[in-house]
Amino acid sequence: MAIEVITLRIYPRGKPIRKLPGDIRIAPNALAHELYDALSRKSGYSVHRFRITKGSNGSLIPNGSETIYDTGLRNESVIHVKDLGPQIGWRTVFIIEYLGPLITPALFLYVLRPYIYFNFDKPLPEPSYLQVLTAILLTLHFVKREFETVFVHRFSSVTMPARNIIKNSAHYWILAGLNIAYWVFRPDPSAMMQEPNPFFLYAGLALFVGGELGNLNTHLVLRDLRRPGSTERGIPRGIGFGLVTCPNYMFEVISWLGIYLVTGLNWSVLLFTVVGVVQMMSWAKKKENRYRKEFGERYKQKRYFMLPGIF
Repeated sequence: MAIEVITLRIYPRGKPIRKLPGDIRIAPNALAHELYDALSRKSGYSVHRFRITKGSNGSLIPNGSETIYDTGLRNESVIHVKDLGPQIGWRTVFIIEYLGPLITPALFLYVLRPYIYFNFDKPLPEPSYLQVLTAILLTLHFVKREFETVFVHRFSSVTMPARNIIKNSAHYWILAGLNIAYWVFRPDPSAMMQEPNPFFLYAGLALFVGGELGNLNTHLVLRDLRRPGSTERGIPRGIGFGLVTCPNYMFEVISWLGIYLVTGLNWSVLLFTVVGVVQMMSWAKKKENRYRKEFGERYKQKRYFMLPGIF
Protein backbone atom coordinates (compact mmCIF):
# COMPACT_ATOMS: atom_id res chain seq x y z
CA MET A 1 0.00 0.00 0.00
CA ALA A 2 1.62 3.21 -1.15
CA ILE A 3 -0.52 5.54 0.99
CA GLU A 4 0.62 5.50 4.62
CA VAL A 5 -2.41 7.45 5.88
CA ILE A 6 -5.87 7.76 4.36
CA THR A 7 -8.75 10.12 5.06
CA LEU A 8 -12.22 8.78 5.82
CA ARG A 9 -15.25 11.06 5.46
CA ILE A 10 -17.65 10.75 8.39
CA TYR A 11 -21.41 11.27 8.32
CA PRO A 12 -23.70 10.67 11.32
CA ARG A 13 -26.67 8.37 10.76
CA GLY A 14 -29.73 9.23 12.78
CA LYS A 15 -29.48 11.77 15.54
CA PRO A 16 -26.39 14.06 15.60
CA ILE A 17 -23.37 12.95 17.62
CA ARG A 18 -21.76 15.69 19.67
CA LYS A 19 -18.14 16.45 18.70
CA LEU A 20 -18.11 13.84 15.94
CA PRO A 21 -15.46 14.98 13.43
CA GLY A 22 -16.21 15.39 9.74
CA ASP A 23 -13.25 13.23 8.77
CA ILE A 24 -10.49 11.19 10.28
CA ARG A 25 -7.01 10.23 9.13
CA ILE A 26 -5.94 6.67 9.77
CA ALA A 27 -3.40 4.15 8.47
CA PRO A 28 -4.74 1.46 6.12
CA ASN A 29 -3.05 -1.23 8.21
CA ALA A 30 -4.66 0.05 11.42
CA LEU A 31 -7.17 -2.29 13.01
CA ALA A 32 -10.89 -1.58 12.88
CA HIS A 33 -11.10 -1.26 16.64
CA GLU A 34 -8.57 1.58 16.41
CA LEU A 35 -11.09 3.47 14.27
CA TYR A 36 -13.72 2.97 16.96
CA ASP A 37 -11.26 4.02 19.66
CA ALA A 38 -10.30 7.17 17.75
CA LEU A 39 -13.91 8.24 17.24
CA SER A 40 -14.60 7.50 20.90
CA ARG A 41 -11.78 9.78 22.02
CA LYS A 42 -12.86 12.60 19.73
CA SER A 43 -16.58 12.44 20.53
CA GLY A 44 -16.43 11.43 24.19
CA TYR A 45 -18.83 8.53 23.53
CA SER A 46 -18.18 4.90 24.45
CA VAL A 47 -17.09 2.69 21.54
CA HIS A 48 -20.02 0.43 22.37
CA ARG A 49 -22.47 3.17 21.39
CA PHE A 50 -21.20 3.26 17.81
CA ARG A 51 -22.36 1.33 14.78
CA ILE A 52 -20.06 2.13 11.86
CA THR A 53 -21.05 1.17 8.32
CA LYS A 54 -19.56 1.73 4.87
CA GLY A 55 -21.16 4.47 2.83
CA SER A 56 -20.71 2.47 -0.37
CA ASN A 57 -22.94 -0.50 0.53
CA GLY A 58 -24.05 -0.06 4.13
CA SER A 59 -22.13 -3.10 5.38
CA LEU A 60 -21.03 -3.16 9.01
CA ILE A 61 -17.43 -2.46 10.00
CA PRO A 62 -17.01 -4.70 13.08
CA ASN A 63 -15.20 -3.42 16.13
CA GLY A 64 -12.49 -6.05 15.82
CA SER A 65 -9.07 -6.99 14.51
CA GLU A 66 -9.71 -6.68 10.78
CA THR A 67 -7.53 -4.00 9.15
CA ILE A 68 -8.99 -0.84 7.66
CA TYR A 69 -7.73 -1.90 4.23
CA ASP A 70 -9.32 -5.35 4.52
CA THR A 71 -12.70 -3.81 5.31
CA GLY A 72 -12.61 -2.27 1.84
CA LEU A 73 -12.14 1.33 2.98
CA ARG A 74 -9.87 3.49 0.86
CA ASN A 75 -8.78 7.12 0.78
CA GLU A 76 -11.81 9.45 0.79
CA SER A 77 -14.20 6.58 1.58
CA VAL A 78 -17.38 7.54 3.39
CA ILE A 79 -18.40 5.93 6.66
CA HIS A 80 -21.69 6.36 8.53
CA VAL A 81 -21.62 6.46 12.33
CA LYS A 82 -24.79 5.74 14.29
CA ASP A 83 -25.28 6.41 17.99
CA LEU A 84 -26.94 3.32 19.50
CA GLY A 85 -27.69 5.19 22.71
CA PRO A 86 -26.64 4.38 26.30
CA GLN A 87 -25.48 0.80 26.63
CA ILE A 88 -25.45 -1.83 29.36
CA GLY A 89 -23.25 -4.92 29.55
CA TRP A 90 -24.84 -8.25 28.65
CA ARG A 91 -23.43 -9.83 31.81
CA THR A 92 -25.14 -7.14 33.88
CA VAL A 93 -28.36 -7.68 31.93
CA PHE A 94 -28.44 -11.38 32.76
CA ILE A 95 -27.64 -10.76 36.43
CA ILE A 96 -30.57 -8.34 36.67
CA GLU A 97 -32.91 -10.64 34.70
CA TYR A 98 -32.33 -13.63 36.97
CA LEU A 99 -32.30 -11.66 40.23
CA GLY A 100 -36.10 -11.22 40.26
CA PRO A 101 -37.11 -14.90 40.10
CA LEU A 102 -34.15 -15.76 42.36
CA ILE A 103 -35.41 -13.75 45.34
CA THR A 104 -39.16 -14.05 44.70
CA PRO A 105 -39.74 -17.60 46.07
CA ALA A 106 -38.35 -16.86 49.53
CA LEU A 107 -40.15 -13.50 49.66
CA PHE A 108 -43.55 -14.96 48.76
CA LEU A 109 -43.15 -18.07 50.88
CA TYR A 110 -42.01 -16.36 54.09
CA VAL A 111 -41.38 -12.60 54.26
CA LEU A 112 -44.40 -11.31 52.31
CA ARG A 113 -46.74 -14.26 52.89
CA PRO A 114 -49.14 -12.56 55.37
CA TYR A 115 -49.34 -9.41 53.26
CA ILE A 116 -49.83 -11.03 49.84
CA TYR A 117 -52.41 -13.55 51.04
CA PHE A 118 -54.17 -11.19 53.46
CA ASN A 119 -57.65 -12.20 52.25
CA PHE A 120 -57.24 -15.88 53.23
CA ASP A 121 -58.57 -17.29 56.52
CA LYS A 122 -56.29 -16.67 59.48
CA PRO A 123 -54.04 -18.00 60.76
CA LEU A 124 -52.30 -18.87 57.52
CA PRO A 125 -51.07 -22.47 57.41
CA GLU A 126 -47.37 -23.10 57.28
CA PRO A 127 -45.94 -23.68 53.78
CA SER A 128 -46.33 -27.29 52.68
CA TYR A 129 -43.52 -29.70 51.96
CA LEU A 130 -44.09 -29.34 48.20
CA GLN A 131 -44.08 -25.55 48.39
CA VAL A 132 -40.77 -25.49 50.26
CA LEU A 133 -39.32 -28.04 47.83
CA THR A 134 -40.47 -25.99 44.82
CA ALA A 135 -38.96 -22.85 46.32
CA ILE A 136 -35.65 -24.69 46.71
CA LEU A 137 -35.73 -25.93 43.10
CA LEU A 138 -36.53 -22.47 41.73
CA THR A 139 -33.79 -20.91 43.83
CA LEU A 140 -31.23 -23.52 42.77
CA HIS A 141 -32.15 -23.01 39.12
CA PHE A 142 -31.59 -19.27 39.18
CA VAL A 143 -28.51 -19.47 41.41
CA LYS A 144 -27.07 -21.71 38.71
CA ARG A 145 -28.07 -19.13 36.08
CA GLU A 146 -26.30 -16.36 38.00
CA PHE A 147 -23.21 -18.56 38.49
CA GLU A 148 -23.04 -19.29 34.77
CA THR A 149 -23.48 -15.61 33.95
CA VAL A 150 -20.53 -14.59 36.11
CA PHE A 151 -18.15 -17.53 35.66
CA VAL A 152 -19.09 -19.50 32.53
CA HIS A 153 -20.61 -17.45 29.71
CA ARG A 154 -18.48 -15.60 27.18
CA PHE A 155 -20.51 -13.04 25.30
CA SER A 156 -20.07 -12.35 21.58
CA SER A 157 -21.70 -8.92 22.05
CA VAL A 158 -20.38 -6.76 24.87
CA THR A 159 -23.41 -4.52 25.38
CA MET A 160 -27.03 -3.92 24.48
CA PRO A 161 -29.15 -0.72 24.55
CA ALA A 162 -29.86 0.12 28.19
CA ARG A 163 -33.52 0.89 27.38
CA ASN A 164 -34.11 -2.81 26.62
CA ILE A 165 -33.40 -3.95 30.17
CA ILE A 166 -37.04 -3.58 31.25
CA LYS A 167 -38.32 -5.57 28.28
CA ASN A 168 -35.70 -8.29 28.74
CA SER A 169 -36.32 -8.58 32.47
CA ALA A 170 -40.13 -8.67 32.26
CA HIS A 171 -40.20 -12.29 31.09
CA TYR A 172 -38.31 -13.52 34.15
CA TRP A 173 -39.50 -11.07 36.80
CA ILE A 174 -43.19 -11.41 35.87
CA LEU A 175 -43.68 -14.92 34.44
CA ALA A 176 -40.98 -16.81 36.36
CA GLY A 177 -41.12 -14.61 39.44
CA LEU A 178 -44.48 -13.06 40.33
CA ASN A 179 -46.67 -15.43 38.29
CA ILE A 180 -45.23 -18.72 39.54
CA ALA A 181 -44.69 -17.56 43.12
CA TYR A 182 -48.19 -16.23 43.66
CA TRP A 183 -50.01 -19.32 42.40
CA VAL A 184 -47.64 -22.01 43.66
CA PHE A 185 -47.27 -20.63 47.18
CA ARG A 186 -50.95 -19.85 47.84
CA PRO A 187 -52.09 -21.16 51.25
CA ASP A 188 -54.96 -23.30 49.98
CA PRO A 189 -55.31 -27.00 49.02
CA SER A 190 -55.35 -26.31 45.29
CA ALA A 191 -51.87 -24.79 45.57
CA MET A 192 -49.87 -27.85 46.62
CA MET A 193 -51.06 -28.08 50.23
CA GLN A 194 -52.12 -31.69 49.70
CA GLU A 195 -49.95 -34.81 49.86
CA PRO A 196 -47.64 -35.09 46.83
CA ASN A 197 -48.18 -37.63 44.09
CA PRO A 198 -45.14 -39.94 44.40
CA PHE A 199 -44.78 -40.44 40.65
CA PHE A 200 -44.91 -36.73 39.88
CA LEU A 201 -42.57 -35.96 42.75
CA TYR A 202 -39.75 -38.40 41.98
CA ALA A 203 -40.04 -38.19 38.20
CA GLY A 204 -39.98 -34.40 38.48
CA LEU A 205 -36.89 -34.41 40.70
CA ALA A 206 -35.09 -36.75 38.29
CA LEU A 207 -35.93 -34.56 35.31
CA PHE A 208 -34.86 -31.43 37.18
CA VAL A 209 -31.48 -32.80 38.21
CA GLY A 210 -30.80 -34.30 34.77
CA GLY A 211 -31.88 -31.13 32.99
CA GLU A 212 -29.81 -28.83 35.18
CA LEU A 213 -26.64 -30.94 34.86
CA GLY A 214 -27.12 -31.36 31.10
CA ASN A 215 -27.69 -27.64 30.66
CA LEU A 216 -24.57 -26.78 32.68
CA ASN A 217 -22.48 -29.24 30.66
CA THR A 218 -23.71 -27.71 27.40
CA HIS A 219 -22.76 -24.21 28.57
CA LEU A 220 -19.28 -25.44 29.52
CA VAL A 221 -18.88 -26.98 26.05
CA LEU A 222 -19.98 -23.75 24.38
CA ARG A 223 -17.66 -21.69 26.56
CA ASP A 224 -14.65 -23.79 25.61
CA LEU A 225 -15.39 -23.23 21.91
CA ARG A 226 -14.55 -19.55 22.28
CA ARG A 227 -11.19 -18.29 23.49
CA PRO A 228 -11.24 -15.57 26.18
CA GLY A 229 -11.52 -12.16 24.52
CA SER A 230 -12.48 -13.70 21.18
CA THR A 231 -15.80 -13.95 19.34
CA GLU A 232 -14.66 -16.82 17.11
CA ARG A 233 -16.40 -20.15 17.69
CA GLY A 234 -15.71 -23.78 16.92
CA ILE A 235 -18.21 -26.52 16.07
CA PRO A 236 -19.88 -27.79 19.28
CA ARG A 237 -19.73 -31.50 20.06
CA GLY A 238 -20.69 -33.52 23.10
CA ILE A 239 -23.71 -34.71 25.04
CA GLY A 240 -26.91 -33.73 23.25
CA PHE A 241 -25.25 -32.08 20.23
CA GLY A 242 -25.74 -35.22 18.18
CA LEU A 243 -29.50 -34.94 18.69
CA VAL A 244 -30.25 -31.24 18.35
CA THR A 245 -28.61 -27.94 17.49
CA CYS A 246 -29.15 -26.45 20.95
CA PRO A 247 -29.08 -29.09 23.71
CA ASN A 248 -28.87 -26.27 26.27
CA TYR A 249 -32.47 -25.38 25.34
CA MET A 250 -33.48 -29.03 25.34
CA PHE A 251 -32.12 -29.54 28.86
CA GLU A 252 -33.71 -26.27 29.97
CA VAL A 253 -37.12 -27.60 28.92
CA ILE A 254 -36.45 -30.91 30.68
CA SER A 255 -35.58 -29.07 33.89
CA TRP A 256 -38.78 -26.99 33.80
CA LEU A 257 -40.87 -30.07 33.04
CA GLY A 258 -39.39 -31.48 36.24
CA ILE A 259 -40.54 -28.43 38.21
CA TYR A 260 -43.95 -28.72 36.53
CA LEU A 261 -44.33 -32.31 37.76
CA VAL A 262 -43.12 -31.49 41.27
CA THR A 263 -45.74 -28.73 41.55
CA GLY A 264 -48.47 -31.21 40.63
CA LEU A 265 -48.93 -29.79 37.11
CA ASN A 266 -49.37 -26.19 38.21
CA TRP A 267 -50.57 -24.09 35.27
CA SER A 268 -48.35 -21.08 36.08
CA VAL A 269 -45.20 -23.18 35.64
CA LEU A 270 -46.58 -24.56 32.37
CA LEU A 271 -47.31 -21.03 31.12
CA PHE A 272 -43.74 -19.88 31.76
CA THR A 273 -42.37 -23.04 30.14
CA VAL A 274 -44.51 -22.73 27.01
CA VAL A 275 -43.61 -19.06 26.50
CA GLY A 276 -39.94 -19.94 26.95
CA VAL A 277 -40.16 -22.83 24.49
CA VAL A 278 -41.64 -20.60 21.78
CA GLN A 279 -38.79 -18.09 22.18
CA MET A 280 -36.09 -20.76 22.33
CA MET A 281 -37.44 -22.40 19.18
CA SER A 282 -36.81 -19.18 17.29
CA TRP A 283 -33.30 -18.85 18.72
CA ALA A 284 -32.45 -22.49 17.99
CA LYS A 285 -33.51 -22.23 14.35
CA LYS A 286 -31.41 -19.09 13.88
CA LYS A 287 -28.41 -20.78 15.47
CA GLU A 288 -28.69 -23.78 13.14
CA ASN A 289 -28.79 -21.44 10.14
CA ARG A 290 -25.77 -19.58 11.48
CA TYR A 291 -23.80 -22.80 11.99
CA ARG A 292 -24.58 -23.92 8.43
CA LYS A 293 -23.47 -20.57 7.03
CA GLU A 294 -20.41 -20.22 9.25
CA PHE A 295 -18.97 -23.74 9.02
CA GLY A 296 -20.30 -24.94 5.65
CA GLU A 297 -19.52 -28.56 4.79
CA ARG A 298 -17.55 -29.01 8.02
CA TYR A 299 -20.80 -28.84 9.98
CA LYS A 300 -23.10 -31.86 10.22
CA GLN A 301 -26.53 -30.33 9.74
CA LYS A 302 -29.19 -31.17 12.32
CA ARG A 303 -32.72 -32.28 11.53
CA TYR A 304 -34.02 -31.10 14.89
CA PHE A 305 -33.05 -27.77 16.40
CA MET A 306 -34.19 -28.12 20.01
CA LEU A 307 -36.53 -31.03 20.79
CA PRO A 308 -35.73 -34.47 19.26
CA GLY A 309 -38.56 -35.75 17.08
CA ILE A 310 -40.55 -32.53 17.49
CA PHE A 311 -38.63 -29.44 16.40
